[in-house]
Amino acid sequence: MASVTISNVRKNYGAVSVIHGVDIDILHGEFVVLVGPSGCGKSTLLRMIAGLEVISAGTISIEGKVVNQLEPKDRDIAMVFQNYALYPQMTVAQNMSFALELAKVDKATIKQKVDAAAAILGLEPLLDRKPAQLSGGQRQRVAMGRAIVRNPKVFLFDEPLSNLDAKLRVAMRAEIKSLHQRLGTTVVYVTHDQIEAMTMADKIVVLNAGRVEQIGTPLELYDRPINRFVAGFIGSPAMNFVRGTLLPGQAGLKVASGAVMVIGAYPSELVGHEVEFGIRPEHIQVADGGDLQARVEVVEPTGSETHVVVDAYGEKLVALIRRRMPISVGDTLPIAFEEGQAHLFDAESGKRLGVEASSC
Repeated sequence: MASVTISNVRKNYGAVSVIHGVDIDILHGEFVVLVGPSGCGKSTLLRMIAGLEVISAGTISIEGKVVNQLEPKDRDIAMVFQNYALYPQMTVAQNMSFALELAKVDKATIKQKVDAAAAILGLEPLLDRKPAQLSGGQRQRVAMGRAIVRNPKVFLFDEPLSNLDAKLRVAMRAEIKSLHQRLGTTVVYVTHDQIEAMTMADKIVVLNAGRVEQIGTPLELYDRPINRFVAGFIGSPAMNFVRGTLLPGQAGLKVASGAVMVIGAYPSELVGHEVEFGIRPEHIQVADGGDLQARVEVVEPTGSETHVVVDAYGEKLVALIRRRMPISVGDTLPIAFEEGQAHLFDAESGKRLGVEASSC
C-alpha cells in the first residue's frame, strides 16, 4: 500500500491549460474515484500519476517520494486500461506473466504469482486461451490479473468498464471492489459514470474543466454538494433545479411564471436572493394535501420504481416513486417537497447557500 499526494499539479499543451492546480491527498489503501464529464481532465491526471504524461507544474508523490522525473516502470504502479491492452498472440498466462519476465523474476515465482492471481479472479480454466477466445469481462479480469501479479503500491484504473454491457458492468464493479477489500492496495479509479463512483469509492474527487469541485465520501457529496455542478452531477436521476426569487415570510420561491412554489423553510437572510432551488427526485412526495398541483407529462416505469416527469407552474420536475400507483400522462398529481431536503444555490455563482438550506 502507498499514499499518493498530488500538489498544485498543472498540465498544459502549449498555450492550452487543461489541469489547473489540482491538490488531492490519497491515503494508504484508499479507493479514490476521479469522476467528471468527458473532457474534465480525469484521465490526463491519472496518466500523470502513471508517468504517461509529463507534469507541467506541481508535484506527484507516491509514499512520500516525488515521482515527477521517474519512468512509469520505476513508480511501482500498475494500470488497467479501458481497452484491456492485452497481447493478442499470447495466452492468458503469458499476458499475466510478461511484466515479471521482463523484470527477470524466476520462473517458480512467476508461476506462483500467476496461479494466485488466477485463483482470485476465477481465471484458472482460461490460462491457456488467447484474448480472442475470451468475453469482454474475461479480458478485463486478465488485465486486472496482469496488474495483480506485479504487487504494485498503487493500482490505476482508466474507465475499465466502459466497454462492457450494463449487466456485466454491475458484476465487474462488485469484483473490483471485492478485490480491493481483499488486497488492501491503494486504488485510483477514473470514470465518467457517477453510479460507479458512488458504489465503489471510499472517496470521490469531482472534476470539472480541469479543476477540483469537491472531495468527499459518496454520501457527503450526495447529501451536501458544495455547488450546483456537484449537485447536478452526483445522483441518478439527477437533482431537479428551479430558478426563482425567495420571498419574505417563508412564503416560498417566485418562479419564472410568476407563481409561488412552496419549498419549505429557508434562512431569513436569503429573502430576496435569486437562487436555484434543488430537490432530488426521491424527495418529491406524491400525496393528498400536497402543496403543488403538477401535470404528468411522462411516465417511466422501471419495475422497482417509477420516474414521473411533471409540470408544476411551468417548471419541469422529475419525481421518483417507489410504491405502485396508477399514474397516466395528463393526470394532475398533488406533490410536496420532503421537509429538510431542500438545496439552495446562488443563481449566478452556483455556490451552495446557507448551511441550514437542506436541514431546515
